[in-house]
Amino acid sequence: MEEEREEVKSFKELGICDQLIEACDSLGWKNPSKIQAEAIPHALEGKDLIGLAQTGSGKTGAFALPIIQDLLDAKHAFFACVLSPTRELAIQIAEQFEALGSSVGLRSAVT
Repeated sequence: MEEEREEVKSFKELGICDQLIEACDSLGWKNPSKIQAEAIPHALEGKDLIGLAQTGSGKTGAFALPIIQDLLDAKHAFFACVLSPTRELAIQIAEQFEALGSSVGLRSAVT
């Protein structure tokens, strides 16, 4: 019989810093989604990954939180480039980044 994996109950357990946990709380994200729980620990280790999940499942948070957390440590002027298949999706991703990074003055550009 397969052992059940203990489910992650908080962003803190995933390794997300307190400043970003507060940002998640302000967005109403109390607990990580499945894609976030599976992707964030690997992304925080600097590993490449591909995640597939339904629309609205938290995919953007799964890659945005580790990027922003690394930015807090590195503090580079230009830090990440996110490619999107459509302008509409690019705008949604930029809005999510800015909401999560509002406390650190994160800015994004959609071109």
